[in-house]
Amino acid sequence: MTQTGHRIVKEITKTLTLDYLLHVPETEEQPAEQKWPVILFLHGSGECGSDLEKVKAHGLPQIVDQDKSFPFIVISPQCPEDEFWAMEKEALIAIVEHVLDNYPADPKRVYLTGLSMGGYGAWHLPVDYPNVFAAVAPVCGGINPSKAEALSNVPIWAFHGAKDDVVLLSESQGIVDALEALDANVKLTVYPEGNHNAWDETYSNPELYKWFLSHTL
Repeated sequence: MTQTGHRIVKEITKTLTLDYLLHVPETEEQPAEQKWPVILFLHGSGECGSDLEKVKAHGLPQIVDQDKSFPFIVISPQCPEDEFWAMEKEALIAIVEHVLDNYPADPKRVYLTGLSMGGYGAWHLPVDYPNVFAAVAPVCGGINPSKAEALSNVPIWAFHGAKDDVVLLSESQGIVDALEALDANVKLTVYPEGNHNAWDETYSNPELYKWFLSHTL
């Protein structure tokens, strides 16, 4: 006999490294038992690198830099140069777990959003981690409609500019159509005159945050 069955069991330790900005609301009176909702924000390709100040260029990091009382814990990691968010998914989840363990954060109210490259990341991350996020808001992103089944249990509100010539509207429309065919909890807001910076209107809209808070795990 030249072949016999064997099994190897080996523990492998992996080191994950990712820099991030963290906003914890500053309030005058906060009950000791209060737990804040959490938003994980994924930036676009223009903010990749090793300078965290770049992450403040758009979206939530820009907003919370000006509003210290913004009522969510906001995690804004920075993707290294020449990489994309799918390559950092384990590190992203590790950051979320660390914040949940070490800050007054509510594990049932963890939300995910991102713009452009981060919009793609916001579509992809719940495929691999379906029980982490209570709701997801991708902006100017997309994913192959074949992933609809894996996303069908996550409330999703997508945003896109109709005149976006960097990431075409069809990127959002295709997956939203596939999710609607599954009767998933999904909706798409299209800005008729919006181009690739549709995120400005999205993140300044109070309804987005009300929508997030209407969902819990």
